[in-house]
Amino acid sequence: MAEARSEFAVPPEHAALAEKLLAWFDLHQRALPWRTTYDPYAVWLSEIMLQQTQMERAVEYFERWMRRFPSLNSVAESSLEEVLKAWEGLGYYSRARNLHKAARMIQERHGGVPPSDYASLRALPGIGDYTAGAILSIAFNQPVPAVDANVERVFSRLFDIDAPVKSAVASDFIRQMARMLIPPGKARVFNQALMELGALVCGKKPLCASCPVSARCQARRLGIVAERPVPGKKVTYAALEIISGVLVHQGRLFLQKRQDSGVWAGFWEFPGGRLEAGETPEQGVVREFMEETEFAVKVQTSLGIVRHAYTRYRIRMHCFICAFADSVGGRDFPEPVLHAASAYRWVLPDELTAEGGYVLPAGHRKMLDAWLPELRKAASCGNALCAL
Repeated sequence: MAEARSEFAVPPEHAALAEKLLAWFDLHQRALPWRTTYDPYAVWLSEIMLQQTQMERAVEYFERWMRRFPSLNSVAESSLEEVLKAWEGLGYYSRARNLHKAARMIQERHGGVPPSDYASLRALPGIGDYTAGAILSIAFNQPVPAVDANVERVFSRLFDIDAPVKSAVASDFIRQMARMLIPPGKARVFNQALMELGALVCGKKPLCASCPVSARCQARRLGIVAERPVPGKKVTYAALEIISGVLVHQGRLFLQKRQDSGVWAGFWEFPGGRLEAGETPEQGVVREFMEETEFAVKVQTSLGIVRHAYTRYRIRMHCFICAFADSVGGRDFPEPVLHAASAYRWVLPDELTAEGGYVLPAGHRKMLDAWLPELRKAASCGNALCAL
């Protein structure tokens, strides 16, 4: 085993530190649904859900998901659209796509049983170093480190790491220390204890008085807890102005399906896009309809603005109810010429509830959550002007 780097302080009493941490975890660990059996599928699913998701929300989705997909094979045997629908609201949908793809690979290559070796796990889509380590240690109790942001924060303080935790020298040190500290036969509880400590005690605002290993914390001894971890490069966010329009006609709403590549591939949405320089939101939504569907529409009313964030973007989406610019006779539903979608539907408003079968991007779901009653009203009288 390689020796840990010497750039940072390493306490000599490794075993004592681990014992203190395990005793604390035994008393304070949260009752989480995936901890009842440590089934590999449940552990894997929980780790994927917890990426970019708060614990309370992940637990809610995990329990709902397990009722719908109680086994890995049930995921593999379902369509991608069913999987995406169950994931709706969690965001970062590549996680669900990779989960579905990996489930089918496990079914084909491993007989439906999640592999228990590092190389096979890393070969699955959506599983990186941390997730592989978490599955191997928590589900299979193998002595493999599982270093997440919580562990990085704990170690940055315990060992006074005076470099950004994502830097090569700090990352290498943390992983080696995380491996060295695992007590024999106790990888499952030790790795969870480290993460739990970071989540409950050694957070951004640390509760040092409640920490079971505070006596061995170098940052606390030096009075620099607030300065660890050392900040990395600041993330900058881009502001986007987006427009989106709900076209109402003969009691139904126009919906289109995104193409099979790009962001939110295969999701259903209302036409729209980025607001261009020099145009008003009303002008922008009329332009987007023409560019995407060749429908000539007019704005009937503004619903308001939805604020949404994803990856490195901060979005303001201007939402409108629209109607055809010219009268369309009878009960006909004009056929669009699709330029930014692969399919379309004329749907009733109640088909777009969270329980319906359509998977929508989070911003469009927020729009429906806020203004579905207004859209029902517009559709009920067959004319968007009714919503005014």
